[in-house]
Amino acid sequence: MLWASGANYGLRRTVPHLLGVNIGFGSLILLCGLGLGVVFETFPFFQTFLKVAGSLYLLYLAYRIATASFGGEARAAKPFSFWEAAGFQYANPKAWVMALTVMSAFAVPQLSFIAKAFLITLVVMMVNLPCISVWALFGTAISRFLKRPKVLMSFNLLMAGLLVGTVFLLF
Repeated sequence: MLWASGANYGLRRTVPHLLGVNIGFGSLILLCGLGLGVVFETFPFFQTFLKVAGSLYLLYLAYRIATASFGGEARAAKPFSFWEAAGFQYANPKAWVMALTVMSAFAVPQLSFIAKAFLITLVVMMVNLPCISVWALFGTAISRFLKRPKVLMSFNLLMAGLLVGTVFLLF
């Protein structure tokens, strides 16, 4: 999604999306570290609900990406906002799996669970931001090749198709 945003809107307009992903994912990790993950282990229905809701949202985002280059809509389209990107982390099944895995994999026995949650969240956010920035930067770099409307439309359809493909992998 950051790759497509960088390609369609440039790096400057993608920054809120980038920061939303980082802050949203960081807050998700922190909540898992503070005990929210236990809710999913106790009530497996919530995991199924998250998978379905997240998949539907991924399909909606694929639609937004696919239609970003159609006709005059490309000028009117806007990148994801900070809040859309941050909120998406809570609907993203992949983010939940990563957050729960990070909290269970990196044990720091000398620390309380609260200190451990904050430390792991801080480290993940510091590593995450430069890593996800690469996607946006790459998208921005290839944007010069996407000047022709048909090429941009093909690119957006490919990105949307890949996003739809991830939904099938969830099931």
